[in-house]
Amino acid sequence: MSTAYYQYQPTGTLPVSVPGKKPQQGYLPRHARNTSAYSQLSVSPPERPESVSTSGAGLYSSASSSYADSEYESSTAGATSVDLLDYMNDRLSQTYNPLPMDHSLAKQTQMSGELNAKNRELQALQAQARARLAKTRANFAEGMKAAKDVQRDLEWTQKKVHALNARAARKHPEQYRAASERYPAPVDC
Repeated sequence: MSTAYYQYQPTGTLPVSVPGKKPQQGYLPRHARNTSAYSQLSVSPPERPESVSTSGAGLYSSASSSYADSEYESSTAGATSVDLLDYMNDRLSQTYNPLPMDHSLAKQTQMSGELNAKNRELQALQAQARARLAKTRANFAEGMKAAKDVQRDLEWTQKKVHALNARAARKHPEQYRAASERYPAPVDC
């Protein structure tokens, strides 16, 4: 792994206009990209001149000799020093703005926190409502038991009063009749 810092410096004219790279502070390449066959900027050869013959073996020999001292060699020498991955990385880092995504992520996190808080509050209120409902049911059951006890006591008391009235009517019929006329029994609705 190479730990050297490097900076692009153009050494000649390129067939494609490539803007120069700004020096980056503390940029360390992931691996030695200059040794890879894919790291070199690919340049297509220039058009073949009309004077080159296309018959037989003369094509290769004349083409190689006619391009030997041409501008193509000097331009490819400059192109070999350009790292295409670094160039694309620089362009992407210059055009990509992470702030909207960071703001969206912050809003999403804030909303998630608020939803979690509301969810916890709702669960606490549900637990409180369940406790109140259980307490109300217990109070209702206790009230029903008390009402049944009162009803049973009233029935027993009413039976006792009827029994006492019947005994008083048998033992003292004249006094009972006078008392009944003076204090009539209430009429049940």
